[in-house]
Amino acid sequence: MRRHRLATAVLLSVGALFAGALTTTGTAQAAGDTGHSFKATEQRAATAFWTPDRMRSATPLDLRVTPGAARHEIPRKATPTTIAPTKASATSAHAAAPAASPTAFPQAGGAWTAGGAVVKTSGRVFFTFQGRTASCSGNAVTSQNASTVITAGHCVKYQGAWHTNWVFVPAYDNGNAPYGQWTATKTLTTPQWEASEDINYDVGAAVVAPLNGQTLTSVTGAQGIQFNGGYNKPMYAFGFPAASPYDGTKLIYCAGNTSKDFLFSQDHSLACNMTGGSSGGPWFTSFNEATGTGLQTSVNSFGYTFLPNRMFGPYFGADAQNLYNKAQTS
Repeated sequence: MRRHRLATAVLLSVGALFAGALTTTGTAQAAGDTGHSFKATEQRAATAFWTPDRMRSATPLDLRVTPGAARHEIPRKATPTTIAPTKASATSAHAAAPAASPTAFPQAGGAWTAGGAVVKTSGRVFFTFQGRTASCSGNAVTSQNASTVITAGHCVKYQGAWHTNWVFVPAYDNGNAPYGQWTATKTLTTPQWEASEDINYDVGAAVVAPLNGQTLTSVTGAQGIQFNGGYNKPMYAFGFPAASPYDGTKLIYCAGNTSKDFLFSQDHSLACNMTGGSSGGPWFTSFNEATGTGLQTSVNSFGYTFLPNRMFGPYFGADAQNLYNKAQTS
């Protein structure tokens, strides 16, 4: 049994169902394992499973890691790789929220009211974890298959087991799915998270099936993504926190100048009070408030219990880029 090697922290994916320190109980996956695939019958079952009431009652689980010395692996210096955002190509009966004047920067946590593309590309992720319903957040990104969602690693796999009944609901609205529920055909994560749940590599991805003959990003549009973009930048973080004082019904954002974690990880750090359920929500650099578009460069991952109102997100380096490439060609 392998224990997490990180100072006491709280992963942001969920509430009080599982309090206490948790360890990795599953056997590490083989190096050649490339993710978890869902059969057509499993996809149909997931669609039927997630009723509005189940979505409303899905509880973010409080995932704690044990004290210890974290593995410090400084990302290699590399030229940034940037993939641009793309607009939705399909006609939709549901219009995005109207644009508003630019919002305040910095922001430690508040409802996003400025509209734009991020309203449609961001959404809630629902899945079954150890027989219980749970939620995270996610974001649609530009991809070859037009069907790739980026989230946190623990939002696809935790304690040695892949989550089931996995769906993405863009623009989630209090039990309603204005752009549909998109079921995963495959979920993936980084080798480091898959093998030992290394917090520095808490990045996940999902490939979702077409819905009504359309691909995900033809309906929602897609955000750009950037790898090896460096540290210490202005960023915006989004998510659907569901633990108090939030209730999972609104898209919440934080904004500010980020720094590098000086404690136990190599993550980005941002002043932010988002709670459980926001895990997997996107962090953007070069974010345009007027259009709601940016380059995704991290995800909401965890917060230290002894350092409230601070969010941490993994650095998108070579391993995150390899994960993205694997997902977009699946």
